[in-house]
Amino acid sequence: MPRSVNHVASKARRKKLLLLTRGYFGSRKNVWTVAKNTYEKGLGYAYRDRKVKKRLFRALWIQRINAAVRTEGLSYSQFMGKLKVASIEINRKVLADLAMNNPAAFSAIVNKVK
Repeated sequence: MPRSVNHVASKARRKKLLLLTRGYFGSRKNVWTVAKNTYEKGLGYAYRDRKVKKRLFRALWIQRINAAVRTEGLSYSQFMGKLKVASIEINRKVLADLAMNNPAAFSAIVNKVK
C-alpha cells in the first residue's frame, strides 16, 4: 500500500507562508526553505521590536516634555521632581501631548508646579 502524505495540506501550508513572504527580495519570497527561515526571523524581530517600541515612545515623550519645559525655565528632571512633590499624577504620554497640542494647558501645569 502506498504511503499517504496529504499533499493538499502540505502544499496549502507552503503556499500560505509564501503568500506571507510576498515583497521580500530575491529567493526570500519564492524558495521554501529560505522563505521559511526569513519569515521565522521576522517573527522574532516583531516580538523584540514590540518591546523596543515602548522604549522609543517613552524617550520621545521625555524629549518633548524637556523641550517644552526648557522654555519655561526648568529642566526635565526638576519638572518631574516638582510634579511628584505637588502630587500631580499625569503620565509622560499625556504631558507630551499637552506640550505639543495645547501649550497653554501645559504652561498652566508648569506654573502650578513652580
